[in-house]
Amino acid sequence: MPKPRMIMALAKVMIAAAWADGEVSHGELNSLKDLLFHLPGMTARDWAELDIYMETPVEPGERERLVADLQAALSSPRERDLAVQALENLISADGQVSPQEREVFEGIRQALEAVDVSIFGQVGRLLRGPVQRRSEAVDHSLNRERHLEDFVRNRVFYNLNQHLKKSGVRLDLPESELRKLSLAGGLMARVAGVDREVTPEEFERIAGLIRQHYELEPDAAALVAEVAVSTAVKELDNYRLSREFFEATTEEERVHFLNALFAVAAADGKASHEEMEEIRKISTVLKMTHRQFIDAKLTLPRERRAY
Repeated sequence: MPKPRMIMALAKVMIAAAWADGEVSHGELNSLKDLLFHLPGMTARDWAELDIYMETPVEPGERERLVADLQAALSSPRERDLAVQALENLISADGQVSPQEREVFEGIRQALEAVDVSIFGQVGRLLRGPVQRRSEAVDHSLNRERHLEDFVRNRVFYNLNQHLKKSGVRLDLPESELRKLSLAGGLMARVAGVDREVTPEEFERIAGLIRQHYELEPDAAALVAEVAVSTAVKELDNYRLSREFFEATTEEERVHFLNALFAVAAADGKASHEEMEEIRKISTVLKMTHRQFIDAKLTLPRERRAY
């Protein structure tokens, strides 16, 4: 596992490289956030610190300091190897690495090994491809421009709004809570549908948790659960889903939510190995500690979980 100091230093250099020309579009910034959010070993506090660098351009003097910090963090060949691996994982997150990106990546590897300041310009060149592909992935087939932001950021919320308009059902919730509810529903449906099938018991548990936490009428809670499940089956953008949920919640809310995920997994009798592994992945992405994951797992009796 890379040391937190090195990962943070590397992430800041990536952000500074993205700001190199003084401008990053809203879509590009969100795509960069998606990629950086999944760097290994990053805590909630680390993410808050990175957010500062994402909000405004990074000036030349500060860029030099960030490169120097990265150089200082690469204190051993092992750290340099881990930095290279983290960068390679990031650029190949979508399963594609062009020959040009591979060439730039090799240059960065050499710059890291030589502790060469030319790494900054090379990182900027390397990020262009992954950020562009990430932006294209979330923009694919969007033809309802007025609701583009909702469609990209929170697919369940977008679909829920469409269903509410058609059904005439009203949910007495502030929009911020409705957005959070949609994200939570998507993640619960992701656990229930890990085997490509959501059982009636799992559906009822999702609806029940929604009804209980948000004090909705049964029909309204069932509608939210139905939209969440049907959207999840069509493949949610898990990068954006998890990051948006993280940014919309407190640590305390995420701890309680982890318990809810285990309740969904065990709704049909027993949490399977696949469901528990999916919860573990979600827990990691949401910056939860291993101890928090174990505590949530232990809310289920031993006979109701695979391990």
